[in-house]
Amino acid sequence: MSTSTSIADALTGIHARIATSARAAGRDPSTIELVAVSKFHPQASVIAALEAGQRIFGENRVQEAAAKFPGLRERWPGLRLHIIGGLQTNKALDAVRIADMIESLDRPSLSDAIARAGEKAGRLPDLLVQVNTGDETQKSGVRLEEADAFITSSTTRFGKSVRGLMCIPPHDQDPTPHFRLLADMAARHGLPVVSMGMSADFERAIACGATLVRVGSAIFGARPAHA
Repeated sequence: MSTSTSIADALTGIHARIATSARAAGRDPSTIELVAVSKFHPQASVIAALEAGQRIFGENRVQEAAAKFPGLRERWPGLRLHIIGGLQTNKALDAVRIADMIESLDRPSLSDAIARAGEKAGRLPDLLVQVNTGDETQKSGVRLEEADAFITSSTTRFGKSVRGLMCIPPHDQDPTPHFRLLADMAARHGLPVVSMGMSADFERAIACGATLVRVGSAIFGARPAHA
């Protein structure tokens, strides 16, 4: 089986699982979008996914995204690129220039950098506040005790560009309480986008209200050994 065929088949399967999970939760499947996480995978894999109809992609590293995506927009104008990894302030301008959404706004210094970058670039991507629902010291995301205040200050500063929230639950815990917490927080702030759930747990995330699910290995296979 070719890589293109296997990626297309994987996407078909993921969309079927999204639809089944949505209906089981009493939700319309069209309210849930799939972000294909293509980090560390070659441009050829992205093209195979595009040819299969996928349009939203997630990348962790701005430099990798900048090398992989700009040349594809002409052929697929509906392509949307999300930066989903922790973002360094010195990469903010590059991210603002190429991304349709930055999912990892998590601190005041990054807000400042994005605001400056937006002025310089003349555009501002959609933004999600990343919440560190497990308060893990090694992980990106605003801490729980600071989250509400930071979300409020972000929406005050960036207005409707702040579309919602994102989280990555601790890998060694049941993700469901984290998903519920994030969905409740987004609802409390009147934010429509809830980005949560990955290859291993996106169905549980949908049951808890996810509107974006980020799936990588279940579409593209295992991360390349050299990554």
